[in-house]
Amino acid sequence: AVAALSPPLPSVTADSMTGRERSWRVFFEDFASGGVAAAVSKTVVAPVERVKLLLQLQDTVPDIARGGMKRYDGALDAFARVVSEQGVWSLWRGNTANVVRYFPTQAINFASKDAIKAAMPRFDPNTQFLKFFATNVLSGGLAGAVSLCVVYPLDLARTRLAADVGSGSQREFKGMGDLLWKVARRKGVGQLYYGFSTSLWGIVTYRALYFGLYDTAQRTVLTPDSSLGMKYLVAQVTTIVAGVIGYPFDTVRRRLMMQAGRPRDEIMYHGMLDAFAKIIKDEGFSAVYKGVATNIVRSAGGALVLVGYGELQKLLAAL
Repeated sequence: AVAALSPPLPSVTADSMTGRERSWRVFFEDFASGGVAAAVSKTVVAPVERVKLLLQLQDTVPDIARGGMKRYDGALDAFARVVSEQGVWSLWRGNTANVVRYFPTQAINFASKDAIKAAMPRFDPNTQFLKFFATNVLSGGLAGAVSLCVVYPLDLARTRLAADVGSGSQREFKGMGDLLWKVARRKGVGQLYYGFSTSLWGIVTYRALYFGLYDTAQRTVLTPDSSLGMKYLVAQVTTIVAGVIGYPFDTVRRRLMMQAGRPRDEIMYHGMLDAFAKIIKDEGFSAVYKGVATNIVRSAGGALVLVGYGELQKLLAAL
């Protein structure tokens, strides 16, 4: 009887939502679709990414730098030796930290990018192309900066775990929590943000191009009827271009990360400019691009994120 007298609960539909409620729903849809797409793609390409990091950072790995361990001679050699020396599953070493880092990174990137872009003036891509492109680049760069502030310690953990070439009890770190604890304990919590300013330069450059180029291509090259294959091709080109241009910053920032918590006598670089100068002087200009070919293969994951994000948005919007 009580149930019969109770008024029916109103159904919540997109039409019944207020503007604020719709904004929050869009934000959380962006957050969820961006995060899921990123987590899946990162797990798929984790072995390639670990090899890329080993090639990029081997000059700062203590065992290799001191001559106690042979250098990796290219991607195939790195794959073979990692499997034989550390086991197959070590190809995914640091992937947990990477997913934990990458889920909020990409989710915050996509969600904040769309929120930032919504607050900016709108321009017609046909008649105001440069302003339209600049808006996409700026919103992508700012989104990258926002996400980096939140997840930088996890990025540092992912880098250090991937560069840990030990096996069994010889590993420097047992996992993400152990790494964060040891680095912070040795020289203070601030060490978890070691190299942050360099990373900020790099991530703003990369994300500005990554999102700016793809968002522009969505309005000028792609159409609502474009196939998944065409979307993936555009996303792949975007990811490669952004990755190659921003790669020197990535090399320097990750080498600085390798110094977090290290004793003073193991510090090789004193800031971004010093690192650039020493790497080029000691190893040649091509050293800032070590591992770039492997990174291009790895970029398939970045393209999957862009395409997967759009498709997941469609699914969530239909719910």
